[in-house]
Amino acid sequence: MGTNGSTMLEPLRQGLPPIDPAAVSSSASCALPARYEAVRGARRFTRTTLGKWELDDRFDDVALVVSELVTNALRHAVPTPDAAREPAQEPAVRLHLMRWTSRLVCAVRDPSQDGPATRETDEDFSAESGRGLFLVDSFSDGWGWHPLAGSLHGKVVWALFRLGKPA
Repeated sequence: MGTNGSTMLEPLRQGLPPIDPAAVSSSASCALPARYEAVRGARRFTRTTLGKWELDDRFDDVALVVSELVTNALRHAVPTPDAAREPAQEPAVRLHLMRWTSRLVCAVRDPSQDGPATRETDEDFSAESGRGLFLVDSFSDGWGWHPLAGSLHGKVVWALFRLGKPA
């Protein structure tokens, strides 16, 4: 009986880097407003954070992936402004950057339970929408998602970047 419960979670968690706070050498996060200008703010936050961590050389790839993850969260997971009139609400989208010795993880939390979906057909691929996850897959070393546990609603979509060995 116990094996069934753990087996059901494996596909969602497959490849997820272990988020052990003790193993993270550095981490930073910021709340993002439910507006498209938040993408610019996320890129600025990423530039500042990577600069502090002396990872400026990774900015282009990481910022592209952060932009796509935040855009997807805003486009697909955040209620329209008319639907969300409670200013005291928890920020809809949050960006987390976590660094280990040999890897960097970008994680974007949003309120939707729905998993991210890629577009499969050529017709859809030529559309502006739907290319984001293809770019995330191309520029990162792996990505995935998992639902939030406990009383938290929503999901986390993450992307992993391997870092070179220090010289």
